[in-house]
Amino acid sequence: MEEKAESSKEKKRKRVEESISEGGVDPTISLEENLTFSDTLVALHMMRAQFPKVEKVSIQPFILRSQLYSSIQDRTQVDRELELLMREKVLRIFKLNTGQDDHAIMFMEDYVKQIELVVKRMEAKKQENLAVFEWFKTHVIAARLEPSIEHQELCSLLSSGGKVKDEHISLLINAGLLTRQLIDPNMYWFAIPNIGSVLKGLSQGRKELLSFLNRTKYKEMMLAPLEKKRLKLSPLDMRFHLRDLIGSGRLKTFHTPTGLVVRLVKD
Repeated sequence: MEEKAESSKEKKRKRVEESISEGGVDPTISLEENLTFSDTLVALHMMRAQFPKVEKVSIQPFILRSQLYSSIQDRTQVDRELELLMREKVLRIFKLNTGQDDHAIMFMEDYVKQIELVVKRMEAKKQENLAVFEWFKTHVIAARLEPSIEHQELCSLLSSGGKVKDEHISLLINAGLLTRQLIDPNMYWFAIPNIGSVLKGLSQGRKELLSFLNRTKYKEMMLAPLEKKRLKLSPLDMRFHLRDLIGSGRLKTFHTPTGLVVRLVKD
């Protein structure tokens, strides 16, 4: 029995890996089929490939830490593997303003593309001092892997590219690459440009989904039909929100003879 289960897990992993390596995700793979993984990097690639297309916003795919927690049972393993992937410069982790424990994960190549989109927008506006973006890309994000940076260290790293002025720092903030920390204005969070409206949708979508389940008779619903529902207040799809809320502990899943059920967790 154990061997059969193991063999089934292996098949699922191979199917997911083949789907990713072929440059797309098989649309027949439902959330029920790929809710859990044994490997953080495979889970990240799958979620990146399934990131919803957001209308009118130029945003590269990102994954929430909570979504990984929904997919891999051992949270310590997730944190350890994320730390390793961050040190290897495969990805970056960003603190979000949507909740105390909210973190976004973005593959480094996607983050660099996001920076390049910002530069193109600035060039179109005939903005000056654009060299600072190249300094930031070359000297800052390669050296400082943590989610935050102190003002002095930021200036020191940028100075490897050229003479740093206040306008350079202002430009990075206005472009959405840095945000000042409220408790210490000498510290900055690294940020994902253009993410503001998506984060607003994330917060609203969470409330909408929880409210919907709260109105059902038993505060629960089968996962398969729930995944097909559309949210009115979020540009992100139901699968994105379900992974997030399951991982953060606001929802839980359990098996029944007819399939997986999602239930609201009582406060």
